Amino acid sequence: MKASKERVPGGQAMLFVLALLVTGSSLAQDVPRLPLETTVAQLELAPLERIFDGTVEAINQATVAAQTAGRVAEVYYDVDDFVEAGTPIIRFTDVEQAAGARQAEAQLQEAIARATEADDEFTRAERLYEAGTIAKRDFDRALTAKTAAQAQVKAAQSAVKSARQQVEYTLVRAPYSGIVTERFVEAGETVSVGQPLMSGLSLESLRVTVDIPQQIMKPVRTQMQAAVLTDEGRVQPTSITVFPYANATTNTFTVRLELPEGQFNLYPGMFTKVAFVVGESQRLMVPTSAILRRSEVTGVYVVGSDQSVRLRQIRVGREFGESTEVLAGLEPGETIAINPVMAGIYIKTGTAGNHD
Repeated sequence: MKASKERVPGGQAMLFVLALLVTGSSLAQDVPRLPLETTVAQLELAPLERIFDGTVEAINQATVAAQTAGRVAEVYYDVDDFVEAGTPIIRFTDVEQAAGARQAEAQLQEAIARATEADDEFTRAERLYEAGTIAKRDFDRALTAKTAAQAQVKAAQSAVKSARQQVEYTLVRAPYSGIVTERFVEAGETVSVGQPLMSGLSLESLRVTVDIPQQIMKPVRTQMQAAVLTDEGRVQPTSITVFPYANATTNTFTVRLELPEGQFNLYPGMFTKVAFVVGESQRLMVPTSAILRRSEVTGVYVVGSDQSVRLRQIRVGREFGESTEVLAGLEPGETIAINPVMAGIYIKTGTAGNHD
């Protein structure tokens, strides 16, 4: 009886252990564990920038002036109107110009007739000279007359071309597509050669002008990298021009950055920020896709050594391609979740820790 009492508790203990193993296995299967892809926040070399104010300018901006004298017959566009390149914008009366063109054409016809006559005379003189019936002097006179008549034709042709151009000048055309900014004449006014008529600028080709202090001109010249900061993001210029001299009053150097064609919500006369690369610095970087942005909260899901996941608020800097600089809230070497949506789901299952 005594031996029987000792064996029974041992069997119960074995059954109890088996039950615990089975139950634990069942509980482990019931707990949902979502896979989380992670990465380590680490220091990386990134460009060091200095930001300055710049002014947006139109590359194509000009004032159209009269190239012939006359009276303004029509003004087709006004301030703020958009004009296509080559479109007539002002028309002058062309009575005098048209009359001058007709006169030049008549003089050309006369010169052509005289040249034909001189050519025929030279042909006869040449034939007679070869036959020995006229003197060398008469032959030379015929040749000179022919040459002079041909020169008169060329002069008359040039006069016709000039007269026709004067007629063309009575119709003033836009040199490029753009916006009219000023109008200086009205219909009925008499204008002279060189008088301003209309000003305009093109919105298609823009540039930004920046004044840089002489203290940082050396790194700016060395790096020759910059970006224009707009509401739509960073715009890389197509070319950067550094003026080789400084302003004697402000001791600053002018830098021009030509922008690619496109709509960047920039207009001539606006101020904008320009970031110039002046070197490199170590920065704490994380993938931009790992950052969670909710209203005023910006954070990342930090994965602890015990596999707990907690949302931690951070302060971010600028973006560098697919990475973003972290200014505060995270230390180098900490592990974060790459997919914040999956990390949030993982927390809601109850298997993760609380928020920091």
